[in-house]
Amino acid sequence: MIKDLENAIGYRFENIQLLQNALTHSSYANERWHNSLLSNERLEFLGDSVLGMLVAEYLFRTFPHRPEGELTRMRADMVCEKTLAAAANRIGLGSHLLLGHGEEQGGGRNRESILADAMESMIAACFLDGGLDAALEVVRRFILVEVPVTQMHNADYKTQLQELVQQKKNQVLSYTLAGQSGPDHDKKFEVEVSLNGSVVGRGRGSSKKRAEQDAARAAIAQLFPNKA
Repeated sequence: MIKDLENAIGYRFENIQLLQNALTHSSYANERWHNSLLSNERLEFLGDSVLGMLVAEYLFRTFPHRPEGELTRMRADMVCEKTLAAAANRIGLGSHLLLGHGEEQGGGRNRESILADAMESMIAACFLDGGLDAALEVVRRFILVEVPVTQMHNADYKTQLQELVQQKKNQVLSYTLAGQSGPDHDKKFEVEVSLNGSVVGRGRGSSKKRAEQDAARAAIAQLFPNKA
């Protein structure tokens, strides 16, 4: 079964345990081993950075006349949850995931957030197994297939907020984790965003990154209602 996934992504692993780790959701790791460190969360952390760097380099080289802000928004669109989940669906990644009973019953194999995280984890596994070239090949085949040149479907609220507040000098934005709740396999995070020390927005999400985006969205609605 795992060979089918290797065929789909076009890469053969030297260390197959890396791929198995990338497919292990925290709900499965907690149920089976009572240890979330054995899940794909650490790989997801690495994959997020590897993916972001590879996409940034591609955009930098492909669009030499586009300004930094536009490149940033294009990158955000290409690494967003929607794009990653779509890539995961193209290779049937959901059917290979190891999920806990509750997540399985709750439709986790089709949940965009789980699919997107698993895609990032798989990119990290390829990077650790075969280096940057292996990760680049997967990103090239499944992420760089549709570059958002004119219409972008993902709103990078953090970048938008940063650009708006920087219209004035000496503005300092900061994001703080205000709380988290729920079981390990279905955590909810709460984040506050502050401008010059004052809270201007609060957000929630299934990860800190998503909660930060939600907080930035709320801050834009409060500070710049005409831009929301």
